[in-house]
Amino acid sequence: MRDEAPALTPELLLNAYASGVFPMSESRDDPEVFWVDPRFRGIIPIGGFHISRSLAKRMRRGGFRVSFDTAFEQVVEGCADRDETWISDTIFALYSALYKAGFAHSVEVWEGDTLIGGSYGVALGGAYFGESMFSRHTDASKIALAWLIDRLRLDGFTLFDTQFLTPHLASLGGIEIPRGEYRKRLKAALAEPARFNAEAPIERAYSVIQRSTQTS
Repeated sequence: MRDEAPALTPELLLNAYASGVFPMSESRDDPEVFWVDPRFRGIIPIGGFHISRSLAKRMRRGGFRVSFDTAFEQVVEGCADRDETWISDTIFALYSALYKAGFAHSVEVWEGDTLIGGSYGVALGGAYFGESMFSRHTDASKIALAWLIDRLRLDGFTLFDTQFLTPHLASLGGIEIPRGEYRKRLKAALAEPARFNAEAPIERAYSVIQRSTQTS
């Protein structure tokens, strides 16, 4: 059960994002939360997501379906389902509260009724802060990101923050920028009137691939 009250409030968490920092815990069982402000920040430019030929082929082949905001807590659980995780009960409770308030969102990838991948994050102004993702089938997390970034593009977002840059994210078009540059982009993005439209029709694979090819 996840009935432990969070040590922080959702409002404080949103203020932290707007200031350029984000929370983490040392482990699943650690109730304490600390703030992270990396010297270099990972981002994926909204128009710079790279869909490889193999990923495009997988997307066209189908056999999966994508949804938004239909299984938020399942996605967070999927992201935390690993030997070492920073997603503690406190973190879980905070983001569940943000989801109920309309600030946190999830993208889900399904095979039948089975959740095979997904990602969750926080939307604030024209900035989207990607928190974590998971994959139980090959390419499931890449598919989730493809549809997520396409959704952000259509909804007018200008910043997709990935916190850190991993080799996996770099292969998808992720880059690293200095803290000062990130703060400038964040300030500009927060002033944008974007809104995450989870109720919009799910785009076809062809459209997602075409828009990515045109802008990357």
